[in-house]
Amino acid sequence: MGNIKILKGTYKIRGKDVELAGMVFPLVEEFKVGARGGYVTVDGSAVAGFPDRNIKIAVDGAQDYEPAGKSKVTKREETDEETIERMRERFEMLEEMTRACRKGDVKAMIVSGPPGVGKSFGVEKQLGKHDLIATLGERAPKYEVVKGAMSAIGLYCKLYKMADKDNVIVFDDCDSIFADELSLNILKAALDSKKTRRIHWNTDSFKLRNEGVPDSFEFKGSAIFITNIKFDNVKSKKMRDHLEALESRCHYIDLTIDTDREKMLRIQQITKDGMLDEYALGDEVVQEIVEYIDMNKKKLRELSLRTVLKVADLAKAFPTKWEAMAENTVMRRA
Repeated sequence: MGNIKILKGTYKIRGKDVELAGMVFPLVEEFKVGARGGYVTVDGSAVAGFPDRNIKIAVDGAQDYEPAGKSKVTKREETDEETIERMRERFEMLEEMTRACRKGDVKAMIVSGPPGVGKSFGVEKQLGKHDLIATLGERAPKYEVVKGAMSAIGLYCKLYKMADKDNVIVFDDCDSIFADELSLNILKAALDSKKTRRIHWNTDSFKLRNEGVPDSFEFKGSAIFITNIKFDNVKSKKMRDHLEALESRCHYIDLTIDTDREKMLRIQQITKDGMLDEYALGDEVVQEIVEYIDMNKKKLRELSLRTVLKVADLAKAFPTKWEAMAENTVMRRA
């Protein structure tokens, strides 16, 4: 439908009404009046810093915007504060969704993001509270984390073990199951949208007999997949088809930490929130560690929270020469 230029209008960003006069957006739908007043609908995904969806810009009438002709869509970069708040909201959403999985309100969730940004921590923190209550009540643990490779029959047995309602099984960097058709079919049955999710193993197996696992059972639990794979970027058609089949059965949270800038802002946020408090290094040393990571981010083996913790370990063990030690342990050699 073409682009429009906003002459007078606002949109709420991070809880604040932001004036958008002069900005150009792709038009989706002309002026309408809704329950909260007048608005024009535009494609927010076209402009950085706005939601990746259609959004309503508050305007008084059609006179508050005009056709933009050949004008390009506005290029707007998020401020550091906006980026930090966006990431904070995503991780808060991750914890809320984990609680919903714990209660059984959500049966499956995929969490995608680069290594070492705190994906697993947010999930396990919420589930750990749940597990503590179970332990105090002398009940069996309600969640289990699975890491590394897993065979299809191993997956079947694990799902049987965690099949009860309110149980949660977490697959943390267990990406081999995404590429195996048999494993994927088991997961599709376990996470089906039907009211009854029954899984079958239709071939004879000594392992099942030996462990007392039936060849059919109903799965009532929830599953969380924590992965470094960004599903939208997978190029292999076969792998993409597998991931789409799983994604259609799960809620998908992309933590949107893709650039070095975003990773550094995440590091600054988490260290400011007290990630290194237990090291008792003092504010000045913590700031020096963050500055050291920032200055050398292109040379690090991995720009992540894990690297920050490694450097903090060195600062604690070698107060006078931690920088030299870090140069030889966390950096790539030229």
